[in-house]
Amino acid sequence: MLELLSGFVAELRTVGLPISLTEHVDAARALEVIDLGDRVVVQQALRAVLVKNATHFATFDHTFALYFGTRFAPPKLDDDVDITPPTPPASTAPSGPSAGELDQALLDALESGDQGAMRSSASMAVDRYAGIEKGRPVGASYYLYRTMRHLNIDEVERSVAERRLGDDPSPLDERLAQDFASESVATFRDAVEQEIIARLVDERGLEAMVNATREALPEDIDVMAANRESLQAIEAALAPLGKKLAARLAQKRRRRRGGPVDMRRTMRESLSTGGVPIDIRFRPPHPSKPEIVVLADMSGSVASFARFTLLLMHALSGEFAKVRTFVFVDGVDEVTHLFDEERDPTIAADRIASEAAMVAADGHSDYGRVFRAFSERYADAVHPRTTLLILGDARSNYHPPEAAIFAATARRARRVYWLNPEPRAYWRSGDSVLAAYKDDCDDVREVRTLRQLEEFVMGLS
Repeated sequence: MLELLSGFVAELRTVGLPISLTEHVDAARALEVIDLGDRVVVQQALRAVLVKNATHFATFDHTFALYFGTRFAPPKLDDDVDITPPTPPASTAPSGPSAGELDQALLDALESGDQGAMRSSASMAVDRYAGIEKGRPVGASYYLYRTMRHLNIDEVERSVAERRLGDDPSPLDERLAQDFASESVATFRDAVEQEIIARLVDERGLEAMVNATREALPEDIDVMAANRESLQAIEAALAPLGKKLAARLAQKRRRRRGGPVDMRRTMRESLSTGGVPIDIRFRPPHPSKPEIVVLADMSGSVASFARFTLLLMHALSGEFAKVRTFVFVDGVDEVTHLFDEERDPTIAADRIASEAAMVAADGHSDYGRVFRAFSERYADAVHPRTTLLILGDARSNYHPPEAAIFAATARRARRVYWLNPEPRAYWRSGDSVLAAYKDDCDDVREVRTLRQLEEFVMGLS
């Protein structure tokens, strides 16, 4: 059991969860005082000890399902026995109860909320409908979809809700019945997925399944290659990340010792050392907060990267003296007022696409045209207290880069940073004009994930 726990913790660390040696020991101690036969209790206990960020729950649960499958039979902590479950005989032919009997058993299990009966129904459903083929490199999600489709789970959910209603139900009764049915179906779906994962582990081996299904944490997902679900996970991680960064920036600013020498206090302290100023005293620091001007490319695939960066910067707006936001494609427009008007910055980000005047010509990125328009219309936005932050891939569709105009704008700013979501190896390829702007920037960074964005933001204060 301890060896299995060690492998589980090692995989969580590989994925990126921060787990210390002390927490590993605490997890082992937790297993000594709980019922190892109750899989749910084991999962909740290990989650409480090992996970410190709610956005990591999905990764933890996925890894737990691989290491502690539905047919996991735990030995005692000091037992040194093989815990690998026996491999079931290969068979793809439906067996067990008929389809009608399975449907009835499933309805009864969902109506009663009996999780044991749900797991039994899940096992029978996988036997009949999943069609798991030995040696076929197909993931659990395919077999899960196949099983739930054959069960016609939407119709099952409606039937469960109807069976809980009386003759003359009120709107509240209908809502409660629907919520119960939805929750029961979600529990059953999890049971089916866990059953499928357990069988794939039996067939392919734990290590092969772990390597094949390993998923990155939300903060390590490449925004440019993320699917819809991954983008939703990234957006869900932004709020807690913003709070954490705000606290760290404030603490960093308080601890900074940047005030001038306080000669009066220094001389007074030197009286105890014969007039030798051994302990230098400083006046309380008054660090100024930077003013941020964000210029974000909202075209094509970089739009999702720009959206997340804008959301994070406005979540941290209290840690900066001012944040002004401009968006562009081949035209440029200020959208600061959208973030000021909306309490929820995600709503403001949604309004950008419909309300911002980002297109001035053919709707294809033109960085030179944008920098010229920005210099003409918003020259007052950049001054010696400004940190200019540019978000984009610098792909200008072979239009003139207008490097001299950008250089003039950069000279007026205190700092200029360019965040590029493309891999560094692509920066000089195709229609990229980043080379024309690079020398006028204080730093040009590859930022493809929230973790890289976090590292950059911590250096702004």
